[in-house]
Amino acid sequence: MSKTSRIAGAVLGVVALTGSLAACGGDSLEKEKGGSESGGGSGKKGALVVGAASFTESKVLAELYAQILADAGYKTSVTTVKNRELYEPSLEKGEIDVVPEYAATIAEFLNAKVNGPKAPDEKPVASGDVDATVAALTKLAEPRGLKVLPAGAAVDQNAFAVSKEFAEKNNLKTLSDLGKSKLKVKIAAGDECEVRPFCAPGLKKTYGIDVTGIDPKGVGTPQSKQAVKDGADQLVLTTTTDAVLDGLVFLEDDKKLQNADNVLPVVNAKDAGSKEIADVLDKLTKVLTTEDLAELNRKVDAERAKPEDAAKAYLESKGLLKK
Repeated sequence: MSKTSRIAGAVLGVVALTGSLAACGGDSLEKEKGGSESGGGSGKKGALVVGAASFTESKVLAELYAQILADAGYKTSVTTVKNRELYEPSLEKGEIDVVPEYAATIAEFLNAKVNGPKAPDEKPVASGDVDATVAALTKLAEPRGLKVLPAGAAVDQNAFAVSKEFAEKNNLKTLSDLGKSKLKVKIAAGDECEVRPFCAPGLKKTYGIDVTGIDPKGVGTPQSKQAVKDGADQLVLTTTTDAVLDGLVFLEDDKKLQNADNVLPVVNAKDAGSKEIADVLDKLTKVLTTEDLAELNRKVDAERAKPEDAAKAYLESKGLLKK
């Protein structure tokens, strides 16, 4: 899922916060608390429900959290909830204990929830500075009974790629390089790219890129990527954790146009706010990279691995499971 989509959901979906979890299709989260097939652990230290949104990366991250916590002695289960509008209130209530989140997106979600739906546009709290973004998030989260744990290097945010041939021919490594080149650029993306501040308007304002139009083939779709490979378009909007870049290369967002959507755990402070839980999750946070996330996504989406299996193999490869 792209940051474009997550931000849109975070802001536009705030009005749906009154929706019940039963509307997700399934039993209540309280019923789930006993565990699920993908959970485990001895339970000596208590039970924890890890929440996931309904897209691949979130499911994998939830499995990583659940398995490393299970290995530390907690009885864990993973429950997938359709979207943030439904799982965030349940995190506040303690029906979910831990959720993998994205710093800037959850910060603006809470900004909209606390200060009104226009706040993310009129008075945004997120930026390209991860420390400042996490500080703003913490300030919004704590009064709601949520504890924000440290962010890591892994980040899933909008990213722009060009064909390797185009990059080499024009000596492009950064978005600044593209702006300085004065080349005319058509972007393969969703049609909302034309108005979103993190897409065409931001590329023009921050980098001086000469955007001539949007080819509405979608965010990171095979059709969008092919249009760039074929030379019909010059730039494709995808995400930093896109592992299927055959023939394409990212251009570095060197002026930090994109907000800091670094991955971090958010927990219910009352039920999962202990130092031990934070320390266990921090072991993963410190190891996980953007490239790792991209590869995990690829294994699930391209190789059809189960999220729990991909997570287990990763944790074992990093020496993060005792078993």
